[in-house]
Amino acid sequence: MAPKRPNGAGAFPKPVEHPVPKPPTSDALYAALDLGTNSCRMLIAQPKGSQFHVVDSFSKSVQLGQGLEQTGKLSRASMARTINAMRVCRQKLHRHKVDRMRLVATEACRRARNAQHFIASVKRETGLTLEIIQPEEEARLAVISCAPLVSTKSDQLLVVDIGGGSTELVWIDLTNVPPRERPRAIMRLHSGFRQDPGPFAAAKVVDWISVPLGVATLRDQFADVEDDSARFALMSWFFEENLEKFAPSASEQEREGFQIVGTSGTVTTVAASHLGLRRYDRTKVDGLRMTSDQIDTVIQGYLKLGEAGRRADPRIGKDRQALIMSGAAILQTLMRLWPTDRLSVADRGLREGLLYQQMSADGVLEDAPY
Repeated sequence: MAPKRPNGAGAFPKPVEHPVPKPPTSDALYAALDLGTNSCRMLIAQPKGSQFHVVDSFSKSVQLGQGLEQTGKLSRASMARTINAMRVCRQKLHRHKVDRMRLVATEACRRARNAQHFIASVKRETGLTLEIIQPEEEARLAVISCAPLVSTKSDQLLVVDIGGGSTELVWIDLTNVPPRERPRAIMRLHSGFRQDPGPFAAAKVVDWISVPLGVATLRDQFADVEDDSARFALMSWFFEENLEKFAPSASEQEREGFQIVGTSGTVTTVAASHLGLRRYDRTKVDGLRMTSDQIDTVIQGYLKLGEAGRRADPRIGKDRQALIMSGAAILQTLMRLWPTDRLSVADRGLREGLLYQQMSADGVLEDAPY
């Protein structure tokens, strides 16, 4: 797999009047929908200062990419499940009278031969328009969503977004940015990894990669391996092989001032397990810092539980238990390869990035450094 516009003579013409778009107000609602390989997730939010306040949300495991590895197509069953979820999203959008939105699809739809047929079906059945975004935009949106978690002490930053069908990694050099300006410099990447930052100090994107292996696709690669520990080891090895050409892994980096920010269901589940949460609490997870040893302890605990034990573990949850070990293999590999022993946990990602992007473009965020 490869990481892919004569009658009436003498009369004055009547001017054409174009309607002026109504400018957004501070109480306008925005929506962001992320349709991935495994899940359909949506946020509806309102601008609040330099951030936003979530008004409503939706999350459903639809397994859109089920069987995609074998057939290259989205199955009828997975498309039907997803369209049903999209109907719920449409109801929420109509109820809240949302007219500013971005509804995006990622890796499964990028790869499926029948993706355009599916997009047309969604439009016909729900009235919603999905757009398939490319890997660079997906990576960029994940990066800007994590900007508030960037330490002012970080000279080098790796943002990792582990999805269902792909994993995006972005390496950013912040050494030329004054410490207090570093989170803002990350936010300015919303318009592109290669850009003129104007009068602002720039965050330099040294390298980025989209690996077509996420928690669902990596699991499917080794579904025929029965032994739990062997399957985990093989998944870790295979993911590392796919990182071979990513520049940072090819040279030594300084440990001091290096930060990894991880965003995904895998990362937040590992964090919740570490904290011993029987009921998920975002306020305790988002922004948590974990050491490599703490992450390894949780993962070894998952292996000791075995498949049956993981299914029964309330910290993992029914939707995540089938995917947690492939995600753990990706996470452990990254912590082994990169020069830091700490991970910042982000309970945020593509949807938050989409909201920041829309709100900043409309100028409704206060003190936004764009």
